[in-house]
Amino acid sequence: MDSFSTQSLFIVLAVLLLTSAFFSASETAMMAINRYRLRHAAESGVRGAMRAQALLDRTDKLLGVILLGNNLVNAASGTLSAVLAIRLFGDGEVVLFTATLLLTFAILVFSEVTPKVMGASYPERIAYPAAFVLTPLLKLAYPVVWFVNLFVQGILRTLRIRQPEPGQGNSLGLQELRTIVLESSGRLPREHHRILVNLLELEGITVDDVMTPRSQIEAIDAEDAPERLRQQIATSHHTRLVVQQGSPDHVLGVLHVRRVLHALAGATLDAETLKANLEEPYFVPAGTPLFTQLRNFQSARRRLALVVDEYGELQGLVTLEDLLEEMVGEFTTQAPSDKGYLRRDTDGSWLVEGGVLLRHLNRKLGLELPLDGPKTLNGLLLEQFEDIPEAGVSIKLGTVPVEIVQTQGRAVKIARIHVPKQDEASRNASI
Repeated sequence: MDSFSTQSLFIVLAVLLLTSAFFSASETAMMAINRYRLRHAAESGVRGAMRAQALLDRTDKLLGVILLGNNLVNAASGTLSAVLAIRLFGDGEVVLFTATLLLTFAILVFSEVTPKVMGASYPERIAYPAAFVLTPLLKLAYPVVWFVNLFVQGILRTLRIRQPEPGQGNSLGLQELRTIVLESSGRLPREHHRILVNLLELEGITVDDVMTPRSQIEAIDAEDAPERLRQQIATSHHTRLVVQQGSPDHVLGVLHVRRVLHALAGATLDAETLKANLEEPYFVPAGTPLFTQLRNFQSARRRLALVVDEYGELQGLVTLEDLLEEMVGEFTTQAPSDKGYLRRDTDGSWLVEGGVLLRHLNRKLGLELPLDGPKTLNGLLLEQFEDIPEAGVSIKLGTVPVEIVQTQGRAVKIARIHVPKQDEASRNASI
């Protein structure tokens, strides 16, 4: 009988240790579970996720029932181990001390560390089934949990610690969301991942970074002869053209080519006909973030904007296509002069027009030229030389050797870029 009773006590102790392990694994799994994945599963109708979501909406009560059960089980285990030690080895301080050490080791290994590691490693597999057990336990032990939480809330108020509202602690800022997207590169298709990263970076890029500079804007002058106007419109690569009068600072408006197709077909295209078909020019200040400008395009129902500085002087032109290219990449319908001249030479180097945008150059050649200063290659070279360089002079921009091929007036017309091998490899991998 004594042997059977001792054996039964060992079985009860093992059950208590397993129960403690359940509470430990449940606590860690509930706290470690991805809240956004949990919310998605709950909205998809997964019953375990729905119950887990309901429990996590009341974190104080969830922790209350888990810790209450865990401490009760561990206390019972301690008492039972003392009874077993006395029954097997007699009453003595050494016996009780040894039994306490052995029980502590067993709780640490089997009821704490191991289950918590499992809970942290597989939170969803453990949290969903555990929710079916913890929900009725919470209802059963609610009076005790409520009473305990009275003291907890009192202590928190004394320490002036406020609990966040449900869901408030899980909100993400832009940088946190960007980190999640960057870390999910292995789980998303490459194109999807690239578009998401580009979209999150729109707030840090301005219209100055992507605009066509003033000197490269394809515009027509209303004062030109009718034949000259017809030729410019007929040979233009664009569907919308800036119309000026006399100088680039006097912009009359924007012409949609289809509005004057009838004039091109037969009737005389004169200045009056041209002006009658113009849209009002849409000006935006330099430094406007791309995401803001994207919303402005949407609200104003426009596709083209003229960028002006603080003095109202024209700096460049930005289109909706420029913004979309920052998100999804270049379009195959892009006109040859839109982004600057790039051509690969027979020796593997690149001949680049000085007016090419640095962002376009980085994206096209896989470089990491600085973007916090000048916006074009010409501007960056002039900043580095602190003078107008002569043809044949070379310089290193970081690890990128650049040779001046041709200068014109006060600017670098053509430069030769020798892409380092590691950048060339990364460029090929991204294509």
